[in-house]
Amino acid sequence: MVFVQVFLLKNISLYNLATPYLYILFILLLPFQTPNVLLFALAFIMGLTIDGFYDTPGLHAASCVILAFVRIVFINLTVPKEGFDNEPEPTLGIMGFRWFFTYILTLTLFHHFFLFSIEAFSFSEIQYTISRFLLSSLFTIVLILMSGLLFYRRKERK
Repeated sequence: MVFVQVFLLKNISLYNLATPYLYILFILLLPFQTPNVLLFALAFIMGLTIDGFYDTPGLHAASCVILAFVRIVFINLTVPKEGFDNEPEPTLGIMGFRWFFTYILTLTLFHHFFLFSIEAFSFSEIQYTISRFLLSSLFTIVLILMSGLLFYRRKERK
């Protein structure tokens, strides 16, 4: 994911408003049973790696840690505890389109809102920041859905 983000998607930007951040898919697709300490460590390391290539000291690391926290809360609220044994991964094929779309929509919006708010860190260009947040979120969600459909595997019945 880092390779795709840094060498392909870093150079894609629509009018300097919409930039896709597909690397968050790594955090989104971790299995449900990933221990929280490991989840936060992986999110932080992923964010620091992206920060190293984007020259944004700590922005992506902080956003990824927030993403990991919101992921834990979202999963605790939407997935029943007994569902963890049967459904180990939050993928489109296992969880279904409605849940998966809600999952990526919610988590992507939180990540991007936090990322662009910290990046701007002022209210002087709030309209530009909100435009970047919404358009980048839309761009990222479309790419995540496309990759989810590209690698879609229907849940096997036993």
